[in-house]
Amino acid sequence: MLGRVFDPRNNALNAWRLVLATSVILWHTWPLTGHEIPPRPITQLLSQVGVDGFFAVSGFLITSSWMRNPQPRSYFTSRALRILPGLWVCVFITAFVIAPLGVLIQRGSVSELMKSGAPAAYVLNNGLMNVLFYPGIAGTPKNIPWPGVWNGSLWTLAFETGCYIVVALLGISSLLKHRWTIPTAFVLTLTATAVFGFPAFAMSTIPQMIARFAVMFAAGALIYQYQDKIPAKWSLVALSLGLLLLSGLLPNYRVLGAIPLAYLVIASGALLKRLNLRNDLSYGVYIYAFPIQQLLVIMGLATLRVFPFFIVATLVTLPLAAMSWFVVEKRALALKKRLRVKAGAG
Repeated sequence: MLGRVFDPRNNALNAWRLVLATSVILWHTWPLTGHEIPPRPITQLLSQVGVDGFFAVSGFLITSSWMRNPQPRSYFTSRALRILPGLWVCVFITAFVIAPLGVLIQRGSVSELMKSGAPAAYVLNNGLMNVLFYPGIAGTPKNIPWPGVWNGSLWTLAFETGCYIVVALLGISSLLKHRWTIPTAFVLTLTATAVFGFPAFAMSTIPQMIARFAVMFAAGALIYQYQDKIPAKWSLVALSLGLLLLSGLLPNYRVLGAIPLAYLVIASGALLKRLNLRNDLSYGVYIYAFPIQQLLVIMGLATLRVFPFFIVATLVTLPLAAMSWFVVEKRALALKKRLRVKAGAG
């Protein structure tokens, strides 16, 4: 069974999250460089599976985290230290390094940008996840296929945080102790995503966003709850992959593909112990790739074909992701452990 196969310290989930984050770079390459978007069945899966896979893994791991240690203070401290330090450094670098560099390349006035106060406002608002209302910095980036947005990936973090809060509320209210809670949540969110839908390439509404991410998080949580009854077999992984590909033909693939995607990532992650990565670069790749891609477009690299641009963007992003992990995120996680020890001693 999956519960026996999955080892929290020896699995491939870090590797899969890195793959998922890298797939987001690939998808963003089309709109950011102005290339023609692929046909809808491909577009729907390519544009959404990367982030949805993240939410499924989070649903599995975060639910597990609360069930192991249902202490709100420890829980929220852990979640904050995992997300916020890396985010804060990223938005600072974007505002005070990447954006000014982009302005300089386009022969604009860096001093005017700095005097405007926009970089500081960007850091403050994006650092607090107020991303939708502060996507750009004083109108930059300009004169590119996707103007006015420096980081079109950060908006999902607010919904991730919302999922964390819901888990805590369900735990504090003792609802998570009941076996019916997570299945009910999954059915409700699946119904919501079927009703609201989600556009493959268009502006989505807040209800559509909530339904999309909630059903994927709930799918991961559902697999966690029934991990002792769900087999971990490669045949089921292959079946899940087939169902996921088939679901791409639907207007909203999650109606059929939510559970298959969650199982595909989590079960294969449990089985592929040789792909255990001690260092998790996925978050850094996810939060740094978009501004790097925008900067590369400003530099004129949008003339490259999609896959060469994707490779260049990935290679430039990886060192920043490594910096984020080793200098910021890993140290923040170490602080979490020290706080846990101190709390235990107190």
